[in-house]
Amino acid sequence: MATVEITGENFEEMVSSHDLVFVDFWASWCGPCRSFAPTYEKVSEAHPHAVFAKVDTEAEQALAASFNIMSIPTLMIIREQVVLFSQAGALSESALVDLVEKATALDMQEIHRQVAQEKTAHS
Repeated sequence: MATVEITGENFEEMVSSHDLVFVDFWASWCGPCRSFAPTYEKVSEAHPHAVFAKVDTEAEQALAASFNIMSIPTLMIIREQVVLFSQAGALSESALVDLVEKATALDMQEIHRQVAQEKTAHS
């Protein structure tokens, strides 16, 4: 699957209807964003089991703000509606592939158990 654009209007649907979503927060004026884009696209084509989405932070300022995006590019990984990873900075192809493999291999039952424990502890 090639990359897809996510907006404030379709974000929830995209995350809830797909198990694994990578989100690249970017802007057209950002040099590192533009240099990361071909890598992101290439890796997306090699991993059709995941959604590789892009959020234009200029057009979607409210969505970017809701995730406290302070620097771009920022890559976020959401699996089964849990944010697993969020980091600013362009990644190499090998680093991005490594993240895809690690996110795919995670035991999500354990992750959901930990999230539930944290919610209980903070209630």
